[in-house]
Amino acid sequence: MPDLSIVGSEYVSIPAIVVLVKLSVLMPVYNEARTVSLAAKRLLDVDLPCDVELVVVDDGSDDGTAERVDALDDPRVVTVRHETNRGKGAAVRTAASHATGDYLLVYDADLEYPPEQIPKLLDPVLSGEAEVVYGTRVFGGTSAYTYWYVLGNRGVTTAANILFNAYITDLSTCFKLLPLPLYRELDIKEQGFGADPELTAKLLKRGIRPFEIPITYRSRTRAEGKKITWRHGFEALAVLLKVRLGLL
Repeated sequence: MPDLSIVGSEYVSIPAIVVLVKLSVLMPVYNEARTVSLAAKRLLDVDLPCDVELVVVDDGSDDGTAERVDALDDPRVVTVRHETNRGKGAAVRTAASHATGDYLLVYDADLEYPPEQIPKLLDPVLSGEAEVVYGTRVFGGTSAYTYWYVLGNRGVTTAANILFNAYITDLSTCFKLLPLPLYRELDIKEQGFGADPELTAKLLKRGIRPFEIPITYRSRTRAEGKKITWRHGFEALAVLLKVRLGLL
């Protein structure tokens, strides 16, 4: 709860300062042999205002990713392996079950999201301004994404705003920072990419509005391994509806 201090003859609300002991960064990985080692190193090199652990879940990769994950040599790294590919949502859920932090953040191994931006996501939490923080992508400065990709993201985000009477600007961002106990309470069930809209929908349904921080973002091309397709947009709409109707 915020403190109340007297300024002149008026009470002014001052946000409480949050002491964040540990951040659990969850990294689901599927066939990312080319980037996983660098993604882990860059994350662990970031100067964070708290302790950090990196929980890496190899989701049944068959391209040598598992060997690179096993080679990560840092006491802050926890590694887990799915013997078969189960989907991003399942990998994140497994990572969360092994996490020991106060907060969690999902971080993909594809380097689309620079980990050096994580400290500014923590600022609203540490100052007591927010409990849930989203890194909102600025779609500019790169030609890797397409018009239809951006339009699809905006369409799904608009649908979420209408269904839950909210206003967020980037439902599909990977950078979602929230308390680990809250994530576990939400009981995310979707196995694949549908876990992202399910998480946001369940937060909005509870009346929790994410605090949004602009971030830079570089989308990969299909040739570089981009996995999201137009089908996932329709899947996201279906998930939003199911949550709104209490079916998920």
